[in-house]
Amino acid sequence: MPIPNAADFYYLSNFQTVLDWVVARYPDLLNKQELGFAHTFAATPKISRALLVRLIMRKGQHFRLGKLQYDEIGDMETAATPLLINGWLRDDLPLQPGELATLLLKNELCALFPNPAAARHQSKALLTTALGALHPAQLPYHSWPGVPDEPIVSLTISDICERFRLLFFGNLAQSWSEFVLADLGIYRYEQVALSAESRAFGRRQDMDDYLRLRHCRDAFNDGASVGETLALLGDFHSDNTWIEQRHQRLLFQLAQQLEREQQQTLALALYQRCTHTGARQRCIRLLEKSGQAQDAYQLATHALLVPENEAERQLVERAVTRLARKLKLAKAAPGAPIQTPEQHLVLPLQPDMGVEQAVARHLEQGAAPVYYVENTLISSLFGLLCWEAIFAPLPGAFFHPFHSAPADLHSADFYPRRRALFDRCLAQLDSQQYQQTIRHHFQQKQGIQSPFVFWTAVDPALLETALQCIPAAHLKHWFQRLLRDIKANRAGMPDLIQFWPDEGRYRMIEVKGPGDRLQDNQRRWLAFCAEHQMPIEVCYVQWQQSA
Repeated sequence: MPIPNAADFYYLSNFQTVLDWVVARYPDLLNKQELGFAHTFAATPKISRALLVRLIMRKGQHFRLGKLQYDEIGDMETAATPLLINGWLRDDLPLQPGELATLLLKNELCALFPNPAAARHQSKALLTTALGALHPAQLPYHSWPGVPDEPIVSLTISDICERFRLLFFGNLAQSWSEFVLADLGIYRYEQVALSAESRAFGRRQDMDDYLRLRHCRDAFNDGASVGETLALLGDFHSDNTWIEQRHQRLLFQLAQQLEREQQQTLALALYQRCTHTGARQRCIRLLEKSGQAQDAYQLATHALLVPENEAERQLVERAVTRLARKLKLAKAAPGAPIQTPEQHLVLPLQPDMGVEQAVARHLEQGAAPVYYVENTLISSLFGLLCWEAIFAPLPGAFFHPFHSAPADLHSADFYPRRRALFDRCLAQLDSQQYQQTIRHHFQQKQGIQSPFVFWTAVDPALLETALQCIPAAHLKHWFQRLLRDIKANRAGMPDLIQFWPDEGRYRMIEVKGPGDRLQDNQRRWLAFCAEHQMPIEVCYVQWQQSA
């Protein structure tokens, strides 16, 4: 067997980095058991530590040692012994029938039945159900009759490791694979200066609340009913703003499910206690649908005075018009609609390309190239110009080396906290400095993860043409609107952009195929562009009928 070298234990080094990082930054948030694990882990034999980390990073809790093969570790039973002594692994945990079935091959599972030959004709899913009926109790592996005689181990420290991962990343969406992807150069991250005070959580209660919410959300996603999920939530409330926002988002999703189930009264009650963006508009709609037009109208007119965002204002304006008509109320004369130029094309059906590409090919001229950019170009130009503001090391924005975006990107105070920084970036649009900054970041930050820059969609030719043809004043309007509501306004931008480099001009084109209609966010972008006299149009396409 080849002698392992340090590189073979890269995953162990990464895991140790997490432990050291968390212990250094969160000693006040770790309990005795968690601190004890971190300290004892460092003193455990290397091959045992390596096996433990390999198991932590695998899916599941139970493992057949005989099926594991890691050359750098060698004999699995030897490596497992200190882990069993420490209690981090157990070889006698009771297994549910489903857990046992997951460990066994189908022929091994069939051997557990009185008639193995007949069992072979059943699917493994049916066999698992039948095993539960045959042996409803949980049993340790070796107490199950007929199982292969080999060592089985079960992880007992998944919860501890989950807390270390949560404290390091600030979420459970990111996994241990982040290290590997970064080491391989698949993902590259902006290196933001991190101080010892850069922490995702300030109190242990915040961790507990996060994990409780995660458990409730996972239960709902796994099929728990709305009532069951609400029972799990109980009287949950967090003083931590972003955790409470996650709570409100879950309540919103539960109310949406009640709507889908036609439980309108329950859905309305849940929306009414929910502060998530969009809940008020759903209250208006449900009140209207249930015949409570007066209550809906009062809520809608109040919402118009202080709309949450442009999307709510757009929907509520329509509701007010409908409700005023139902209530026979005088309504204000509507303003003149903003007209967006249209063109209508009849093109030959091209099965090998989408309608946007077909229009781009039709409109393209040698001196007037067309690019399919949708939401990528303007967003990328914004991200390149404002790179320093986006990745500014503000408290609570970054707390580990694998951030592709600030943690508070979608919070209401993301822009206000950085107003001066963004204002300095946008001020460059008043001179030619913005072009130099965009080019500099395009070259120096190439491939680094960003919430705005789409590296594969913007090549040097597109970048230079865009800088040549799109006026700085138009870019400023686009960027200011992005900052007003980043989450909503990053979507809905026109599909195509056409440039006339010799003339220094451009136009943006929203493409709609047969039967397709403009979405609300697209209508808002079209109205915005028309308001600021930006060249934009809608192209409606029909396919030629074959003879």
